[in-house]
Amino acid sequence: MADSYSMVKGGKLKLKGQKQKSKKHKSHKRKHDGSLTDAPDKTKEREDTSKHGGWWEIKKFADIAANVAIEFEDNTYITALDNGGLALGPTRKVGEAPDPAEIFTTIKVNETKIAFKSGYGKYWGVEADGKVVGVAEAMGSREQFEPVFQDGKLAISGCNNCFLSYDEEGRIVCLSRTAGPKEMLRIRSSAARERDPLEDIPKEDQGSVKEAEINYVKKFQSFQDRRLRVSEADKKDLKKAKREGDLHEVMLDRREKMKADRYCK
Repeated sequence: MADSYSMVKGGKLKLKGQKQKSKKHKSHKRKHDGSLTDAPDKTKEREDTSKHGGWWEIKKFADIAANVAIEFEDNTYITALDNGGLALGPTRKVGEAPDPAEIFTTIKVNETKIAFKSGYGKYWGVEADGKVVGVAEAMGSREQFEPVFQDGKLAISGCNNCFLSYDEEGRIVCLSRTAGPKEMLRIRSSAARERDPLEDIPKEDQGSVKEAEINYVKKFQSFQDRRLRVSEADKKDLKKAKREGDLHEVMLDRREKMKADRYCK
């Protein structure tokens, strides 16, 4: 396995000039409806996909599709040249999809490595001087690349243990053994994704009304005495509220009533 990936597997992906950051606690802001804003921001993902002509960002190895585009700078993709070379293409307009010459076929070699094939039917490979070209008729060790996903970032290691990047002339190369800003990239796909039927339902609303109320209470209770306090009142009003779309309001009322009853005792 590539030295660069061994380093990553043992810890974090080390970036050029990166300073150690202290851990920050996630802030939980309460919305007007009583829910928390800790769910993934699907709106940003949809906006990003729309900005790239329907091509969404792949964030894990398992999601690498058969046809992909590789983006370095915003809306700027690797393109295949008719002489077998690979270079950065022109910057696309917002909302414009990659050009056919910027779309490559991927072949998964194993659980960590892939190969790329251009529209000319040639495999990418790393030459002795570090240049990446698409001229190979068949796939060997030189034509295998290793995507490294970590902390929302992605770099791709070549057979020479150097990361995919580009030089001053825009040619694609594998020259750096460390991943700096120029080695950061995105793999994009236009393949249809299966939509999670629960993605638009807040987490605390999923499951039975009993589970929903427990999830809701967990978000706001301080647990000073390590006890979970859930209203013992009948759950019929929760079932009705879930059907009518005001589950959060009813759970809030139940919670406030429970607090008031405890205060009066």
